[in-house]
Amino acid sequence: MLHVSGWTKWLTVTVIAVGMLVAFPNLPLPDKMRSRLPTWLQPVNLGLDLQGGSSLLLEVDLAQVQKDKADQLSLDIGAALRKAHIPVAGLESRQSMVQFTITDAGRYAEAKALVQGLNPVMTTSLTGGNRQYALTEPGGGRMVLQPTPAYAEQTRQQILAQSVQVVRKRIDELGTREPNIAEQQPNRISVEVPGLSDPTRLEALLGQRAQMSFKLVDVAALAEVQANPSLKTAPIGDDIVPMLDLTAPKGAPVQNTVVHRRIMVAGERLIDASTGFDSRTNLPVIQLRFDSIGARQFGDATKANVGKPFAVILDNQAIQVANIQEPILGGSAQINGNFTTEYANNVALLMRSGALPAPLNILQKSTVGAELGKDSIKAGRISAVAGLSLVMLFMVLRYGLFGLFADLALSLNLILLLAALTPMATLTLPGIAGIVLTLGMAVDANVLIFERIREEQRNGRGMLGAIDTGFKRAMATIIDANMTHLIAAMILFELGQGPVKGFAVALFLGIITSFFTSVVVTRLIVITWLNIARPRTLTI
Repeated sequence: MLHVSGWTKWLTVTVIAVGMLVAFPNLPLPDKMRSRLPTWLQPVNLGLDLQGGSSLLLEVDLAQVQKDKADQLSLDIGAALRKAHIPVAGLESRQSMVQFTITDAGRYAEAKALVQGLNPVMTTSLTGGNRQYALTEPGGGRMVLQPTPAYAEQTRQQILAQSVQVVRKRIDELGTREPNIAEQQPNRISVEVPGLSDPTRLEALLGQRAQMSFKLVDVAALAEVQANPSLKTAPIGDDIVPMLDLTAPKGAPVQNTVVHRRIMVAGERLIDASTGFDSRTNLPVIQLRFDSIGARQFGDATKANVGKPFAVILDNQAIQVANIQEPILGGSAQINGNFTTEYANNVALLMRSGALPAPLNILQKSTVGAELGKDSIKAGRISAVAGLSLVMLFMVLRYGLFGLFADLALSLNLILLLAALTPMATLTLPGIAGIVLTLGMAVDANVLIFERIREEQRNGRGMLGAIDTGFKRAMATIIDANMTHLIAAMILFELGQGPVKGFAVALFLGIITSFFTSVVVTRLIVITWLNIARPRTLTI
């Protein structure tokens, strides 16, 4: 006798009920009803091609990264040679290269050993223990360091991966759902943000590198610059940086300050940044919190420089210059300035998400209108309904009452697939194509089962035996067919990009829901019908 265990019945009913609940917000509900839905019960998130939004194609400036590394290496070499009192001339960095000349031939070997000590060995299996920079010796006491190909490739991979991570953090701070951020070799990043119709703020967030540091002001050099505004060259070890003034009229001359190149505290030591309002002036402020090392560094630096001015530098611009009135301990600080609320929010957002390891150049930007998305949704809905209707009609004409059972299971399959997509994925136009394809293939398992039941009837089995054997013997074939489809979907997801991934996700989830509805749900429907109708003959 055919039967279904009690726990199977309740599990099946529970899955269907939960699926209907999760899929419910995707119905064309009135705005008033939709606004009352809880936050956890929302419709499926639509991709850029369906609801519109903004897209950017970014290029990672790897040349600037190599230049920054070469500049830092040049500073390290100069400091080490001066500390060792080794005379050097022509020390400079050009793009990714560092070159200099040791003027004392008797100390050349000592200088070479010292420089190699500043040139770390790469320990990855890819490099085989090579150093980061290749040292060449043209003669005459001259040395030239250039990054090795292995180090350049390692840097490219690291910078690209870190840039994607920071870009994702910054976009997530905007509160958007499911942005599509993907690497494009060798040094590009594709960004798609559904629902963001104005890319201006997105450009502002991604266009800033957000490298922040705290540096002491060189008071003597600043007085010299103020006395001679045309002076463009800072003393050795200093930088001339412009000062931010959002209240200055447009076209007003920019005021500069002079800071020591040495960093008091680096921005990497920040663990949180938020906005607030000064209780005295009621102006927006940026509140910072450092990690334990940063708190100690900031406390030591302010303790040793009470009464001296320091500057908060963001992307080579001083956003605040203030005197240190007393040691700032406890790991917290506050930045005051002539900020607008929007500026303070943007800066705090950039600080929370971290600095970009390299500048990003915007190569392409575009905005997709919502009207195009509505047309795509309408076309996808029509194709899905048309495909579903034709498949249902075929099943009824071919298998009669059992075809109706398969159609019911197919309808539940669509509901469960939509429910699975709602919390797990973003629905795109290729995803709709995956849904339509899934609906077309979903009845394959039912066709195999029903044809097997017919074959068992022709071989002389009774009604119940034919149904039981049909479900059991078709199972192996159904599993094999679905496994091959699952493998294909996983390969598409792993190797594909953008639209291909959306298609693969819909196909993968559709295969799972199809197997459940075609086998488990259909069997439960058939057995329930047998127990209620108790037919004496079976026509299929």
